[in-house]
Amino acid sequence: MNSSTEVPSFKLNSGTLMPAIGLGVANADNSPDSKITAAVLHAIEVGYSHFDTASIYGTECVLGDALFKAISMGVTSRQDLFITSKLWSDSHDPENVVSALQQTLTNLKLDYLDLYLIHSPMKLKKGTRQPAKAEDVLPSDIKGTWSAMETCFERGLAKSIGVSNFTVKELAQLLAHARVPPAVNQVEMHPLWQQKKLRKFCNGVGIHVTAWSPLGAPGTYYGTDALTNPVIKSISSKHNKSPAQVEMHPVWQQKKLRKFCNGVGIHKFEVGLFGPIFDTFSNEAKERSYLSSKSGRGIAFRY
Repeated sequence: MNSSTEVPSFKLNSGTLMPAIGLGVANADNSPDSKITAAVLHAIEVGYSHFDTASIYGTECVLGDALFKAISMGVTSRQDLFITSKLWSDSHDPENVVSALQQTLTNLKLDYLDLYLIHSPMKLKKGTRQPAKAEDVLPSDIKGTWSAMETCFERGLAKSIGVSNFTVKELAQLLAHARVPPAVNQVEMHPLWQQKKLRKFCNGVGIHVTAWSPLGAPGTYYGTDALTNPVIKSISSKHNKSPAQVEMHPVWQQKKLRKFCNGVGIHKFEVGLFGPIFDTFSNEAKERSYLSSKSGRGIAFRY
C-alpha cells in the first residue's frame, strides 16, 4: 500500500466526497507528539487522507503540525486531505460554537474543515473533561447548538456538518428543525455492537454512518474484548486472517459505512487498509448476529 492507492469515497448529502477509511488521532495511550507526527506522516505514505480528531482529544495542534509538514514536503496537498474534528460538549451554547470551530482551525493550521461534528448530544459544564460525572451534565439545547453548526457550514468554515453518538430519537428531534441536515452520524460500531436499528434509520434519511473504534477500542476505559472474543478468533483462524481483519470486514462490506482505525500505533494502519482483502464469509453472518445479540454493549456517557 502506498500513497498512490485509491481509497473508495462516499458522497455525503452535502455533496462532499468522503474517504471510506480514516485514521482517528485520539491518543488514548498518551503518546508523545513526536510519535503522533511520525504516525500521521506514515499513514499518509501508506494511503490515508482522512484524519479524525477532536477538541477533547488534545491532538489538534500536533495533527496540524504533521499535516503542515506533509504539505510542505509535497507529500500531499490540502485538497487531497479530508479533516474531521468535533465540538466538545462544554461548548454547546450557540454563542460558543463558531468560536470553538475557529480555535480548532487555528490549532490545525487550516482555513476550513471537511467535516465538523457535535461530539455528543450531552451538554456539559464549561471545563468538563472526560469521563464526565453526572453532576457535570446540563440540560441540552441541540436545536440551538445545531443552528450554530449551520452557521459554521454557511460561512464555509466546514464543508459538511454532522453529529456523533446520536440515537435514533435524538436524530429525529434534530431533523425536525434542521435547515441543513446532518451529513454524518459517527458512532461506536463493531461486531459486538452492530447498531442495526440506527443504521436502518440513517440509511432512510440520508445520513452517513461512520464506525468509530471498529476494533472495539481495546485498552480504553470504554473498550470491549472484541479482539479476543472466541467467535471472532474462530472466524479468523478459519480464514487465516487476524482478528482485526475479521472485525473490520463486515464494516467494510456495508457500502454506506465508513470506519476509523483509532490510535497512533503504526501497525494499525495497514490493518485498516488491508482489512477488506478476502471474500464474503459463508456462514459467519449468523455468528456475527449472535455476537451482537449477546454483547449487551452500551456506555453511560457517550463521547
